[in-house]
Amino acid sequence: MKRLARLLAVVPLIAAAVLSVLTVSAAPASAASCYGFGRSLSQGASGEDVRQLQIRVSGYPGYGAVLAIDGQFGAGTKAAVTRFQQAYGLGADGVAGPATFAKLSSLEDSDCTPVNFSYAELNRCNSTWSGGAVSAATAKANALVTMWKLQAMRHALGDRPITVNGGFRSYACNSAVGGAAGSRHLYGDAADLGAGGIGFCKLAQQARNHGFSEILGPGYPDHNDHAHLANRSGRLWSAPSCGI
Repeated sequence: MKRLARLLAVVPLIAAAVLSVLTVSAAPASAASCYGFGRSLSQGASGEDVRQLQIRVSGYPGYGAVLAIDGQFGAGTKAAVTRFQQAYGLGADGVAGPATFAKLSSLEDSDCTPVNFSYAELNRCNSTWSGGAVSAATAKANALVTMWKLQAMRHALGDRPITVNGGFRSYACNSAVGGAAGSRHLYGDAADLGAGGIGFCKLAQQARNHGFSEILGPGYPDHNDHAHLANRSGRLWSAPSCGI
């Protein structure tokens, strides 16, 4: 009778453990750390979830291209999703579903920044993101897109660390460092990179694949000691010492 009693006491524990395993297995893998994607997304879709997806795959537009962050899932977004999927060994069909969202989640911190970059790196000027050429909210949003582009670039370079020496500047900060009057730093979408273990030329060359329309580096006036990446209307690529 004692053995039977002990057995009956163990049964609820076993059942609870099995239920726990089943619950974990059934948990959805598509909830990003700071944004929950509630549906699969494919060409023709539109909405805020598409815009959030575009931010995260903005570093995969293809050579010389820039992905529009407009909430419209067109051919460019499909191509960017496909390149992202290929980069991480996922089924590359251009449809963002649970596997794609799970991978994005693994690359993201709770504040929506990619795991290898932070707002602090992209703003060494002030804590408010104010005083530039655009609103503080726009400057910070632009910096977020830049970080996701840098994350894609980092992965393409073998997940080697990328050193960010500066980003957003207010007019006052820009003046203090002798920045150009129309500097993209005033818009929050620029990043100045140190050579680190990669080198300025390799950084500038690789950036051509990741959605940067402004790339300045060695050989361009005042850019021999860093690689400058940004987004602008029209393309300006100039790093003559690097063949750009």
